[in-house]
Amino acid sequence: MPKRTINEAIIAALELEGKPLRVQEIYKRVKEDDLYRFNAENPEHIVRTQLRRHSENLSFPTAHKTKHFLFLADGTYWIKGKKDISLSIPAPSSAIKSDSSFDSLKTLHEQYLAVFKKALLAKLFELDAFVFEQFCKKLLETYGFRDVVVTARSKDGGIDGHGELKIGLASLPVAFECKRYTTKLVDRRIVNQFRGDIQGKFQQGILFTTSDFNRGAKDVSFQSGAVPIVLINGLSIVEIMIEKEFGVEKELLPIYSDAIDLIFEEE
Repeated sequence: MPKRTINEAIIAALELEGKPLRVQEIYKRVKEDDLYRFNAENPEHIVRTQLRRHSENLSFPTAHKTKHFLFLADGTYWIKGKKDISLSIPAPSSAIKSDSSFDSLKTLHEQYLAVFKKALLAKLFELDAFVFEQFCKKLLETYGFRDVVVTARSKDGGIDGHGELKIGLASLPVAFECKRYTTKLVDRRIVNQFRGDIQGKFQQGILFTTSDFNRGAKDVSFQSGAVPIVLINGLSIVEIMIEKEFGVEKELLPIYSDAIDLIFEEE
């Protein structure tokens, strides 16, 4: 017997029965007729999940785009496109509307996040030199540095220094440099100068900038036999802030999905 997928086994069970079935009944038929062999602790849950994700008129964030089944008004499932069933089928329009609303919500969130990142980066440019220096120190600690030592300060509030950076189970001596630029890009010369200053003293260098790096800087950041220089631009700094919730507060908004079909499984 050719090996079936779980969806093919469910369809075969419904065709053999010749009528819509509940989840428990479908699972029982699949098991008794050896239509599919499960390697899971809760195989009935697998069947339920597949039915829900692939039902045309059930909509929730993790639903699959490919649809094989229909959820019927009495809590049973049937094969999509299969005729001659007497039970009424819930109108799929609500599912389509729900899908559209969720997609719109995701798009709005992506747009909001893009605007938020730009606004957050703009605020960093507004910090005076002393405050930006404090920001850099705390950013480095948030990034994972310990025992931070500042060895030099620039007029724009940027700092140079070193510390211990925990990477996995080990702590490495790492040097850092922070550049507060608005439009000026960090070039190859700055990367090479930074590497020359730390070569033989540190195992890695990290170069932060509120602007970005040009192609030349990126090309020389990793070179054979030389100390690697990790480049972190303004957008990456903002993403670190968001990920670590450093200078950022997060508010969770609940997203609800239709699960009325699960009510019938409690019977």
